[in-house]
Amino acid sequence: MTDVLIRPARPFDAAFAVPLIQATIGRIGYALTGVTDDVAAERTLLGFYPLRGNRLSFEHQFIAQSPTGEPLGLILAYPGEHAEALDDPFRERLHALGLPGRIESEGTPGELYVDTLAVTEAARGQGIGARLLDAAVERAATLGLHQVGLLVEDGNPAARLYARKGFRPAGTRALAGGTYTHLVRDVG
Repeated sequence: MTDVLIRPARPFDAAFAVPLIQATIGRIGYALTGVTDDVAAERTLLGFYPLRGNRLSFEHQFIAQSPTGEPLGLILAYPGEHAEALDDPFRERLHALGLPGRIESEGTPGELYVDTLAVTEAARGQGIGARLLDAAVERAATLGLHQVGLLVEDGNPAARLYARKGFRPAGTRALAGGTYTHLVRDVG
């Protein structure tokens, strides 16, 4: 789809973005919010979305939309060196719930970390994920970062897209009870 617009997210995108994010991150959303089901996680994440200074804030996202304004997908990415600080609001929530505030930060210093890439089911296979990854590479260049990084779980069909877009393995990480491959792509 060549006429897709990629734009910065805004706070009012929460109703579209939060369910798509939670559907994509699953157990990581549970670990961040201290809950054990998607509905409760979405409810909690809706509160964080319009706020700045947390990893799932609108300020770190781009939305892909059709010419008629229909949202089709999103990419959530932030500088890896900010990962620890962006998780602090979630740690505070976990402590307030009487839970351990241990959150494994995902980003690596020096990279723009793609936390979430998600496309609606109806819009998959149309090149929207590739366009969103291109936006992340452009964002990394704008910020003076030399790499874009992300984590992918074994068996995730998006791994084929990442390979086509020039991402290569750079190790593995354990996170929220799963094992992920850290993929990186050089910028420029």
